[in-house]
Amino acid sequence: MRLFGMLFFLVISAVACTGTPKGVTAVDNFVLNRYLGNWYEIARLDHGFERGLSNVTAQYSLKGDGGVKVINRGYSAEEKEWKQAEGKAYFVDGPHKGHLKVSFFGPFYGSYVIFELDDDYRYAFVSGPNHDYLWLLSRTPTVSDEVKQRFINKAKAAGFDTEELLFVEQKTLN
Repeated sequence: MRLFGMLFFLVISAVACTGTPKGVTAVDNFVLNRYLGNWYEIARLDHGFERGLSNVTAQYSLKGDGGVKVINRGYSAEEKEWKQAEGKAYFVDGPHKGHLKVSFFGPFYGSYVIFELDDDYRYAFVSGPNHDYLWLLSRTPTVSDEVKQRFINKAKAAGFDTEELLFVEQKTLN
């Protein structure tokens, strides 16, 4: 019975990690093939697995099983080296909804919710399963002040602590 209880807790925890934060709605009419490729991280709420990293990028490509291969990369100035993590992602609510579950650690998944995406797929506002995870991604290393302000306003309205946003340095390194 104890094992069943632990298993039940793990299943419930895994499901909860693929949810959507209150105030956030995944985009409709999502087209994965247009989203694939390279993205620059413009801003984020800081967290342990990216702490201290600059020049952060994400690369998305198709996997043979219909999922998405995810490669996140960033530079640690303190350690003077590049850090990289490879993961996988799968749709939660079908292929036309911008809500995926992403895993970098075996069977454990977390939400990846695209809650704004411009028509040309030049920038994306992304959250995790709760208000602790938030990103502004762009196809280019910089975005306009207008896009940054739109991101801040929309994130704040959705309940994110925008005072804690970190704007990521994107520069050419040798």
